[in-house]
Amino acid sequence: MTSDTHVPCRKPGSTDASAIPGPPPAPRRAGGPVGGLVGFNAAPPAEAVALLLSCCHSLRWAERVAAHRPYPTVDALLAAADEAGYDLSRADLDGALAAESSALPHPGAPPAARTALRAAHAAYESSFGHAFVISLDGVRPGERLDQVLAGIRSRLGNEPEEERVIAAEELRRLARARLAFRLAEGLTPRRSEA
Repeated sequence: MTSDTHVPCRKPGSTDASAIPGPPPAPRRAGGPVGGLVGFNAAPPAEAVALLLSCCHSLRWAERVAAHRPYPTVDALLAAADEAGYDLSRADLDGALAAESSALPHPGAPPAARTALRAAHAAYESSFGHAFVISLDGVRPGERLDQVLAGIRSRLGNEPEEERVIAAEELRRLARARLAFRLAEGLTPRRSEA
C-alpha cells in the first residue's frame, strides 16, 4: 500500500491543519514494532483487536477478523477483513462511520479550495449525518483534492440508503488499505505506558 490510499481525517469543527497525503499514524507497541503478518498472527487478542480498530472502528468487525488468526497470507487476511466488512450490521456500520472524520486539504492548497472543501464536507455531513469517506487508493497526491470534491458533489444527490451502500463500500476499501499499510510497516497499537 502506498501513502495515497487513504485520506487522513479531522473531526468536524477541528482547526487541525493536517494534510491529505499519507495514512494516519498507528501507535507502536511498547516493546518495539511487531513485524507484519507474523506479528499480527502472534499478537495477544487485545492487541490484534486494537490494531484492527485503528483501521475500522467496529468492534464486531475487529473481533471477527482477529478471531480467525492465524492467517496464512496477507491476502487471506485482507479477504477476511473484506468479508467481515460486508457483514456489518446497520448499528456496526453507523458506529464505524461516526468514528470517521472529514479530510482537510493540503496546507498549501489555495484558500478557495480550502473553503470549497469545508463547505462540501459541511453539506455532506448535514445531509447524511456522518463524515464523507472515500478511498483514494491509486490517486496521485496532486489529484486528491479534486477527487474528494468531485466525490462529495456527485454523492450529495444520492438518496440516504443509496449513499449508505456507497459509504459502506468506501469504508471497507479504507479499512483494507489501512490494514495493509499497518502490516507493511510492522506497526501494532501501543499499550498505555504508566
